[in-house]
Amino acid sequence: MEEAEENHIGLEVTNSSRHESKSHRMGLHLLIKMINKSRWKILGLLAIFFVMVWYTVSREESFAFHFQNDKMTCPLGDVERKAAQLIANYTRDHPLFLQLKDYFWVKTPSIYELPYGTKGTEEILLRVLAITSYSLPESLQRLKCRRCAVVGNGHRLRNSSMGQTINKYDIVIRLNNAPVHGYEKDVGSKTTMRLFYPESAHFNPKTENDPNTLLVLVAFKPMDFQWVETILHDKKRLRKGFWKQPPLIWDAKPEQVRILNPYFMEITAAKLLHLPVKQLGRLKQKPTTGLVAITLALHFCDVVHIAGFGYPDSANKKQTIHYYEQITVKSMASSGHNVSQEALAIKKMLELGLIKNLTYF
Repeated sequence: MEEAEENHIGLEVTNSSRHESKSHRMGLHLLIKMINKSRWKILGLLAIFFVMVWYTVSREESFAFHFQNDKMTCPLGDVERKAAQLIANYTRDHPLFLQLKDYFWVKTPSIYELPYGTKGTEEILLRVLAITSYSLPESLQRLKCRRCAVVGNGHRLRNSSMGQTINKYDIVIRLNNAPVHGYEKDVGSKTTMRLFYPESAHFNPKTENDPNTLLVLVAFKPMDFQWVETILHDKKRLRKGFWKQPPLIWDAKPEQVRILNPYFMEITAAKLLHLPVKQLGRLKQKPTTGLVAITLALHFCDVVHIAGFGYPDSANKKQTIHYYEQITVKSMASSGHNVSQEALAIKKMLELGLIKNLTYF
């Protein structure tokens, strides 16, 4: 009796085991079937994931400049060596800013008129240089490695989240009246130098610059020097001779103002854009402040990175060109700037490894 019960129980266990085994096989079969049906979707999702990871890492490796290690090796001489491949007779012997002694004591003659020289404007320039400065702040002079970021005004800076990266550079060079306040996340807040001309000067320089920011005048015409003199000497303001009314009140300290050496404008025009500098009176083209700023950095910095450069495709006339205002590429038609030619010059620098891009170009 007990033996029969044991056999019966054993039979039930065996049948149960077979049933469970069959169920497991059916479940496994269904699972495999489901995987087979969706494996291409899974593989596709995995492929997209790995491509995104690779792209992120490659962008960081290509564009990010790591500042965590303060003792990093500075590529001293690297910019000079590569710049010499692009700029004939490249030299760093020329001062960044015009100096009073060159017009007061020596009266160094200039073979070009503005914007590539100072011929014919020496008298007004002498008065301007008497109330401004030319020296570099001690904080910049003592730098063993000058790591520079030249920040353009391009639309591609919007939503770029590049602000923290830009702020880590030793020297941040900005252009014209491009705002910082309200855009810190994308463009940063640090400003070491700001290149401008009267029509592009910000009406209140204190709101968009650091207290010690160097305000560097890029002079295109004699009226630019006269504007500086009337502003800093509080004389009667000039209202004619400008393509757009410059600020009539400009609250800047004279010791912050510098006059860019026209040499850098000449190098930009003649050797990067190949413009005929000997026919200035006939010229309809002139370099942008942005390209002049890059040229300045090539003669001053040990590391040159750029951000926010490049214009939208000319076919897309509705695309804005600046990160802070609704001006379209159509407005560049009458600006006197050859943006296509400048784009080629920047691409050549990128190819040589002379500069690196923090955004896309």
